[in-house]
Amino acid sequence: METEKVKCLIIGSGPAGYTAAIYAGRANLSPVLYEGLQPGGQLTTTTDVENFPGYPEGVSGQQLMDDLRKQAERFGADLRFGIATASDLSAAPYKVTIDEEKVIETDTLIIATGATAKYLGLDDEKKYAGMGVSACATCDGFFYRKKVVAVVGGGDTACEEAVYLAGLAKKVYLIVRKPFLRASKIMQERVMKHENIDVLFEHNAVGLFGENGVEGVHLVKRMGESDEERYDLAIDGFFLAIGHQPNSDIFKPYLDTDETGYIITEGDSPRTKVPGVFAAGDIADPHYRQAITAAGSGCKAALEAERYLSSKCLI
Repeated sequence: METEKVKCLIIGSGPAGYTAAIYAGRANLSPVLYEGLQPGGQLTTTTDVENFPGYPEGVSGQQLMDDLRKQAERFGADLRFGIATASDLSAAPYKVTIDEEKVIETDTLIIATGATAKYLGLDDEKKYAGMGVSACATCDGFFYRKKVVAVVGGGDTACEEAVYLAGLAKKVYLIVRKPFLRASKIMQERVMKHENIDVLFEHNAVGLFGENGVEGVHLVKRMGESDEERYDLAIDGFFLAIGHQPNSDIFKPYLDTDETGYIITEGDSPRTKVPGVFAAGDIADPHYRQAITAAGSGCKAALEAERYLSSKCLI
């Protein structure tokens, strides 16, 4: 395989990756960033972003990421299309294989590969992406003020999102596959007591409908049972809250992760247990998963990379 040596390698191109590239570029680290399958990350599938500082009128997710990308390029970041397919973090310089055909040897590595929202697997989820389907209530809930929405899931995340949306929407339906909630007791109580939330136990969403966006959901109550019932429910928004899958598989043999796969870092820092390897953004954040917190962690990761290289007299 072809081999290339760099000082700072960044894997991932969401707010964390691009921000890390901006800071690393300004520090003259000559960062190389591989953008992955979806340059710009999850935000490129979001229509309007209204909670990122600096855009008082809001901005499309694609435009926001384009702006961050251009800023990274301005400071000399080498942005490339490619997918990290393997890694060897057993000793420095660390090795990351790109597209199974090229090995990058790097003194510092910033992992910003994000986490992928889990979906039900319905064709309609893709059809209505950005048109009523969302996997982030905090990101998109504002657009459903005084409207009717549904949240799919029965754990803490689903309950938290239902409660959050209930403060904005006219009505929230919580679609739960099982006859009970898996959430903590306190979250269950909040959901069950909220006058704007109706819990639909033993329900499965099997499709969506609408002309220019989501107008309703096809539901099946007690699927597969003798009293199975199918009906349609009018809604304006459909929120998935069934978890995220961190994109950390190729790094797991070398780094500590939690039971879901999120990379564990030292306290509030982006440092992993491997010196010179840092994790930023959603890959290390199971709680907030916001563009602004991801950007902040990307900044931290680049600053830590600069300090590490200085301590090793590599810059």
